[in-house]
Amino acid sequence: MTTDPATSAVPGASAWRPSERQQERDAYRRGRTRRSFAVAAVSTVALAAVAVAGLVSSPGWPRVKASFLDPEVARASLPAVLDGLWLNVRVMAVSAVVIVVVALLLALARTLPGPVFFPVRALATAYVDVFRGLPLILVLLLVGFGLPGLRLTGVPTSAVVLGGLALVLTYSAYVAEVFRAGIESVHPSQVAAARALGLSRGQSLRHVVLPQAVRRVVPPLLNDLVALSKDSGLISILGAIDAVRAAQIETARYANFTPYVVAGLLFVALTIPLTRLTDALARRSGWLGAQSAATGGGAAR
Repeated sequence: MTTDPATSAVPGASAWRPSERQQERDAYRRGRTRRSFAVAAVSTVALAAVAVAGLVSSPGWPRVKASFLDPEVARASLPAVLDGLWLNVRVMAVSAVVIVVVALLLALARTLPGPVFFPVRALATAYVDVFRGLPLILVLLLVGFGLPGLRLTGVPTSAVVLGGLALVLTYSAYVAEVFRAGIESVHPSQVAAARALGLSRGQSLRHVVLPQAVRRVVPPLLNDLVALSKDSGLISILGAIDAVRAAQIETARYANFTPYVVAGLLFVALTIPLTRLTDALARRSGWLGAQSAATGGGAAR
């Protein structure tokens, strides 16, 4: 006589069935889910219908439709705006890498201990305060027209390079504060434990503090990346032919504002995936934080 290994370990496992009460509960939950989905769909459609009806019935709708939603102009201007958007993407990518490096150095400078490093901390704090207080558009104008005006050898004159430099100067100040918050969120006991194991201060920072700090600040860093992707369109004020300036050129060519709408839709399509990724990472970070708190946390151990 032979026995099935799958059923011998747990007697009666193959014959298990949920009870009638459990089946009723499962059916009730499925019904609630279906009803919630139906209510959400109906309310969304109703709200959209009311919004569209109000927009279409407005007195100036025909004029707005002709000036901003001309499909022929949209098709004709799309290639030029796409070429400009590719410049925005490149500026954003290069600037983001430089911003992370500069901001991390600023954050480390602001967290250096001891009176001997006071000048370094003071300079880093002054940098952060100044460039967090200045509007980005003013930094663009000062850098874009001020640096070439110095007529120094080696100073770039390209509107793209100067615009990227202005973005780096401004966003480094914001991202530095994000990194500093992450560094200071690591419990001091972890640094003390690393020092007790024989690690130097630099090794403790590299192997213990920074990995945890960076992991904790990834969602706010991605939020800054989303903002950077939009603000990269401001380099157009220096003359760079990006998506915004390309839309402006096409608007003048066709005497129609539809290219601006095309540029706006392309920027939205660029930022939505980054936004959803940020939301997913934020939820995951919250779940990991809850799990860490439930198990006592690394510092407590």
